[in-house]
Amino acid sequence: MRGTGGLLNVVDVEATCWDGTPPVGAVSEIIEIGLTVVDLDAGERIERHRILVRPVRSEVSDFCTELTGLTQAEVDTGLGFTEACRLLAVEHSAGLRPWASWGEYDRRQFARQCRTSSATYPFGQRHTNAKLVFTAAHGLRERPGMAQALCIAGLPLEGRHHRGDDDAWNIAALILALSGRGDWP
Repeated sequence: MRGTGGLLNVVDVEATCWDGTPPVGAVSEIIEIGLTVVDLDAGERIERHRILVRPVRSEVSDFCTELTGLTQAEVDTGLGFTEACRLLAVEHSAGLRPWASWGEYDRRQFARQCRTSSATYPFGQRHTNAKLVFTAAHGLRERPGMAQALCIAGLPLEGRHHRGDDDAWNIAALILALSGRGDWP
């Protein structure tokens, strides 16, 4: 029987990016959504998902490919953003479960992209900024990046940094470590 902790969706996105200013007319768009479902009661990561998203107003730059490993050809096989949001809501209970991300970027990127498209914002209002919780729990003055936080927590970096599914998996490990210490809200 499930206790009060329940299930949590941990989300990390990768978006089109450039080394410097974007090309004229290009905007940062989500190209990959990583989602890890955490069972806070059991203290386990129980599901891992990756959704590729096809950009419509920008292309994947060489810089972006170097950072994320994602290519234009790969994301061209992805879902449209509206369909990806629908999938999050329907198949991953995004509107019903609380969710967390490392910082505010992911939440803001979804909100911004939903405002400029026909997509319905897929998440509920119960969002936790895991970076803030980690920073406070460890008494840090500066907010660490996810990879630095893993080092601080003594946890390994699993997979490739700046890949949505791998980063969501690693953020989930940090959340479980915080929960195990009694520091997760």
